[in-house]
Amino acid sequence: MIARRLAVLALALLLAVQVVRNATVEALAPLRPAAAAKVWAGHPAAEISLALVEIGAASRDRRPIDPNVFRMIDDAAAKDPLAPEPFLVRGVQAQTAGNAEAAKTAFLAAQWRDPRSMPAAYFLAEYYLRSGPLLDGLKQTTMLARLSPNGASAAAPFVAAYAKDRRNWPQMRALFRSQPALENDVLGVLARDAANADAVLALADPNHRTPQSNWLPVLLSNLVASGDYARARAIWSSIGAGRSNGDLVFDPGFSTPEPPPPFNWSFGSANVGLAERQPGQKLHVIFYGNVDGALASQLLLLPPGTYRLRMQLAGSSAHPELLRWSIRCDKSKDPNADIAVDQAAARGWTFQVPANCPAQWLELVGRSADVAQQAEATVTGFTLTRAGPNA
Repeated sequence: MIARRLAVLALALLLAVQVVRNATVEALAPLRPAAAAKVWAGHPAAEISLALVEIGAASRDRRPIDPNVFRMIDDAAAKDPLAPEPFLVRGVQAQTAGNAEAAKTAFLAAQWRDPRSMPAAYFLAEYYLRSGPLLDGLKQTTMLARLSPNGASAAAPFVAAYAKDRRNWPQMRALFRSQPALENDVLGVLARDAANADAVLALADPNHRTPQSNWLPVLLSNLVASGDYARARAIWSSIGAGRSNGDLVFDPGFSTPEPPPPFNWSFGSANVGLAERQPGQKLHVIFYGNVDGALASQLLLLPPGTYRLRMQLAGSSAHPELLRWSIRCDKSKDPNADIAVDQAAARGWTFQVPANCPAQWLELVGRSADVAQQAEATVTGFTLTRAGPNA
C-alpha cells in the first residue's frame, strides 16, 4: 500500500516537473532559444526558435543555411503538427527554389494553424498580388493590417492605390462586401484627391453614400480647392444633401442642419464666437470680440450680376456694428463688399458678383473694435434674391 502511494506521488511529481519544464521552454523559446534548449533540447518550441534564429543569421550573413536546421524544423513539425513556423520555413524554401505553388500551399497551412500569423498573411498577400487573384491578395493585406498595431486603417492607403484603377472596381466591391469596415477608410483616402471622385462614387455602397459619410466633406473640400465647383455641388446634391427649392442660399431659414458644408451653413471656430440655429428659423450669434473671423459661412455659385439680401433682427442686439455680412470670391482674402447686420436689417443689402468670380463665400463675420466688446444678434427672415437687370 505504501509502495503504491509512493509510486503515485512519484508520477505526480514527474508530471509536475514536465509541466514546469514545458511552461519554462514556452516562455523562454521566443526570447532566449538557447536557454530554452538547455532546459529541454528536444522541445518543438526550442527547436523552432533555434532554427529561426539560425535562418535569420544565415540570411543576414548571406551564407547557406545548414541542412541540420531544416531537419530540426521537420522534427519540430512532427512533434507539434499545429505549429505554423515549420510551414512558414517550408514556404520560404519552396519560394527560394522557384516553386510558387508549393510555397502558397505551405503558407496557407501555416495560416490555417495560426490565423493571427503576420508572416503567413504577408507571404500570402505577396503571392496573390503577384500571381492573382487580386481579391485574395487584398484580403490578405487587410488581414495583415488588422494584425498590426495600427489596425485595419493601415491597409487603406494600400488598397486605395488599387481602387484608383477602374479595372479593379469589381474586386473592390467584393472586398468591401466581405470587409465593410474597410470601405469607409479606403473611401476617405481616395477622397483626399479630387481626381478620385469617379472612383469614390463608383465604390461607395448605399451605407457609405449619405450626407453623414465621412468621405463626403473631404472630397467636396478638395474639389472646391481644385476649382471644380460644379462637380462638387453636383455630388453634394446627388447624395441627397441639397434640395434648395430654387433658393440662391441653401437653408435660408436655418432649419436644415443635416447636409454638410460647404454648400450648407458652417459655423466658425470656438475662439471667435458662437453661432447656432434656433427654433423659428433663426440664427443666433455671439461674437466674443477678441479675434476676427467668420461666425457663419456658405459657399454660393451665383452667376455674375446684382443680388439683394434682406433680413431682420429678432429681439435685442448688442453692438451689431461689429457683426457684418460679407461676400468674398473663393480664393480671395478680401471681401468684394460687406455691411453691418443692423444696416442690412434696416434697408437691405445690394451687392455685385463680378464676371471672374465663379464661387463666392457669403459670411457673417465678427470684426473686433479697439477695445474688446462682445456682440450678439439673432438673424431671421433671411432671403437672397436677384436684383437689377438679372432679376
